[in-house]
Order: sequence, then structure tokens, then C-alpha cells
Amino acid sequence: MPKTAIITGASSGIGKAFVKALINAPDCPDHIWIVARRLDRLNDLAAFSSKIIPVCADLLSPDGIGAITDKLKDENPDVSLLINCAGMGKKGDIADRSSADIHDTITLNCTALSVLTREVIPFMHEGARIINIASSAAYLPQPKFTVYAASKSYVVSFSRAIARELRKKGIYVTVVCPGPVETEFNKLATDGRSSEFTGFRKFVAADADKLAKASLKAARHKRGMFVYGLPNKALHVAAKFIPVGLFLELFYRG
Repeated sequence: MPKTAIITGASSGIGKAFVKALINAPDCPDHIWIVARRLDRLNDLAAFSSKIIPVCADLLSPDGIGAITDKLKDENPDVSLLINCAGMGKKGDIADRSSADIHDTITLNCTALSVLTREVIPFMHEGARIINIASSAAYLPQPKFTVYAASKSYVVSFSRAIARELRKKGIYVTVVCPGPVETEFNKLATDGRSSEFTGFRKFVAADADKLAKASLKAARHKRGMFVYGLPNKALHVAAKFIPVGLFLELFYRG
């Protein structure tokens, strides 16, 4: 039976990098469903290979999840890889963010990821893999990035728990925790005020293409959690020892 990969958030950033990395990989599946809201960008990506199939869906809407669920039921694919890249975040004090920003961040980063994963699992078989994109923001609470950091903590917890549940089925889950990545994310997170990282982040920002390739390799090796980049590995270790109160003060003042 032909193998199928599903990549959400595929129209830009890390999701687009995964599409490019997978299409050039020796274990590229027969079909790649690329999911995002912007059909024009999906069509541009589909021009690279006949294996790429655009699926226009807004995962903030139940109808978006429903469109993917209906396609799964209609086509009954053998899903060998699910990559949940769709996500968002808004910077600033929570009192300055709209209720819609808070709702959408939790809906996309947590609810949509969880529900879509549940809908795809029945179409996966032994040896299939799931990659969930979290963040180094998941390690500790982050003032001025409150909801995003909390949502990525959820992604880590969710991923590690379902990895144990799915072990008996031979399905492997890898949660990826990068730091800053050179994508459109920062521009969207700051409502267009800044497209570039500042401070130490500009020195440690990762290349999305390299991140995607390394993440696929980690998933092939059945890594449960993949922390990308030496600075993020150091932060991951430090987060186990730094008192949360001290970190909150240092981060907020910074």
C-alpha cells in the first residue's frame, strides 16, 4: 500500500522546510499531504513534485480538522509520518493581548495538534512516526510570551505521554524543541514590529532547513525528545536546576 506523510503548517517556515527535506529524502513516502490555510503557497510547493498534494484547511476551525478527517476516511491512506508544525504565538504582556490571540494560540498549538493526531492514528501502522514541533520555550514559564510557552509545555507533555501509549502499536513519537528559528514567526509574533531576533537570540537562531533534516534523522532513530542546538541543550539542562522564581525575574527584566 502506498505510504503517505501529512505535514501541517506547510506553507512557510519549519513546515515548508520539512516538505523540502522529505521530498529529497531516500525514505520519502509516495504521497505528501501539505496542510495550511494559504492555497497559493501550497500550490507553489506542489509544483516541485507530483507526490505533493495540497490540502487547504484552517486548523483554527473545526471545519479545517473536518476536511482532513473526511479526506482520511475517503482515501484510507497508510500514514507513515505525521508532522505537526502548525503553530502560533504572540509576544507581550497578557493584559495587552486580545482574548482572540489567547484563544487562537491554545486552539492551534494544543487542541488542533491533539485532535488531528488522534484522527490520524487509526491510519498508522507499525513503524509509523509522529513529529511534534514544540520549543525551548517549553522548559520554563516565560513572561511576555506566556501563552505560547505554556502551550509548548503542553506539546512536550502530550507527546511524551502518547509515545508511551503508542509503543505497543510500534508507532514512534518525537517531540522537537528548537530555540529561535529564522522564519516568519518573529514578525507574526510581534505583529510586524520586528522581523529579526534581538539580543542573544540573533546569535543562536537556527536555519529551518537544517532543523528539518536533523529532526527527520532524530525521528528515524526513534528519539523521544530532540533538543536542537547546543545553546538549547544547555538551557534544557539548566532549566532542571534554575529556581523558577529567579528565571522569571531574569527573563522579565531582560
